[in-house]
Amino acid sequence: MERVEAELFTDGGNDAVVRLPGRHFPGVLIQGDTLSIFQTDVAELIELCAAGDLEEARYVAGFLHADLGEKLQRYTEALEVHGIRRPF
Repeated sequence: MERVEAELFTDGGNDAVVRLPGRHFPGVLIQGDTLSIFQTDVAELIELCAAGDLEEARYVAGFLHADLGEKLQRYTEALEVHGIRRPF
């Protein structure tokens, strides 16, 4: 393990926007339990598609899209507040 100082652009929270040393752009810190939930949701989406349950698959995909959209919005707002251009 290496200890480093990072710049925190938002409150800590579950999707903190931070910049590590040597990086031009900040990133989003996602906690391990949240990452595991994303993986589980994507696996469910794959299973639903394979089973032909497109209605439920659309629901799960919509939920994932909205959740990731919220994280992206938080990221872009943090960059704007600190005068950093978006990397995309």
